[in-house]
Amino acid sequence: MSGLDAGFFLVEDDNTPLHVASVIVFEGPPPSYGDLVRKIVSKLPQVPRYRQRVRALPMHLGRPVWTDDPHFQILYHVRHTAVPAPGTEEQLRNLAGRVLAQRLDRSKPLWEIWLVEGLENGRWALIGKVHHCMVDGVAGMDLMTVLFDLSPDSTQVEPGPWEPEPEPSELALVLDGVRQNLSGPVRGLTALPGLVGSLRNGRQVRDFAGGLTRSVARFVRPSASTLNGPIGPHRRWHWVQGDLAEIKSIRRALGGTVNDIVLAAVTRGFRDLLEGRGELTPGAMVRTAVPVSLRTSDEQGQLTNRVAPVFVNLPCGEDDPLRRLHRIRVQMDDLKRSHQEVGSTTLTRLTDTAVAPALLTLATRTPLRLHNPVVQTITTNVPGPQFPLYVLGRKALELHPYVPITGGMRVATAIFSYLGRLNFGITGDFDAMPDIEVLAKGIRTEFDELAGKAAEVQGRKGH
Repeated sequence: MSGLDAGFFLVEDDNTPLHVASVIVFEGPPPSYGDLVRKIVSKLPQVPRYRQRVRALPMHLGRPVWTDDPHFQILYHVRHTAVPAPGTEEQLRNLAGRVLAQRLDRSKPLWEIWLVEGLENGRWALIGKVHHCMVDGVAGMDLMTVLFDLSPDSTQVEPGPWEPEPEPSELALVLDGVRQNLSGPVRGLTALPGLVGSLRNGRQVRDFAGGLTRSVARFVRPSASTLNGPIGPHRRWHWVQGDLAEIKSIRRALGGTVNDIVLAAVTRGFRDLLEGRGELTPGAMVRTAVPVSLRTSDEQGQLTNRVAPVFVNLPCGEDDPLRRLHRIRVQMDDLKRSHQEVGSTTLTRLTDTAVAPALLTLATRTPLRLHNPVVQTITTNVPGPQFPLYVLGRKALELHPYVPITGGMRVATAIFSYLGRLNFGITGDFDAMPDIEVLAKGIRTEFDELAGKAAEVQGRKGH
């Protein structure tokens, strides 16, 4: 594993299951359980990691490794359940919240797929879970397009026999760990000049230094720390949708990027949440981590994590939607112009220099357990396909993402685009976020308000 992958694996505990997931709703009728199992088996040769488990090195002398599971059983990983018909969206969300709160069995390959029947209008769903040590959001999207079909009449290929590779001996793992400890720091540190070298000239170096100063200053501002605190093992999960064409129309009229408008909508959601709790002040601010993909074109399809965070202050205290959007746009433009992802990438790369998992665990788990109210939430936006996906001839109609919460952050939002829709999946701690629906409704409200403002601007231009 890379240092970042190992960090996601090692930091997990009973209250912080660290898998990414999605709920995909399909047109009916639902397939049989047996047909779904056979379909997934036919795809496994394209995803070897799905038949591998994590093996920790003796005495934690090195980072965990992937090995073939000699006891792999597909029926363990593909599950079958139902909601009382006709199942509503709320029933599906509640079921998904319970399923997604459960940790994956770390002695087996780290994934599950649940077939859910009983949805209204003859629909059915899949709940898919994959551990974060295997994929980030973009890799998860690549994985999805492998497992699904691109046309309704795709033929199913019968897979050949599979034999697991022999597991390495403990001695081999120990020797590999020793080599890793000796060479890892050297490889990691020698790569750092290359990262810094991505700043191609003196102007970019100056921009980075200035941007870093401004980024640090943003961390000094007090934030809505009541959104931080201990989290339990149970989850609430809600979703809300936006129209991608409408959001692009807002962008053309008001400026910024789709991601800027997404962050403005999340800001409104938190504004309404704080107002409902009696905690909204004119200067209220929620600090969010925004993962940035570092994946290059030749890394598409690789099952690993290639992300680094940048940090944005969401101006929840600002009551005007246009000023909220402007303040977010200024921050995002500054982060991009000053290449702040280079600093986050450098810190991420340093995880590859950890000499043993004990140190890596200390480096990743300690700050998460301090519950330091510096960052309140995560907002991750992953572009998805604007073409339909199919399973056994059934079209995927909706795709709702799930992102885990950790580090005393009691709520997180994942955004995924599919077939002209933006799908927001909001994860919250069950006890700390009983009002998670307020956040979801606020997101929808902001899209409506910005669409109205955009129409006003277009009307003035027309005159």
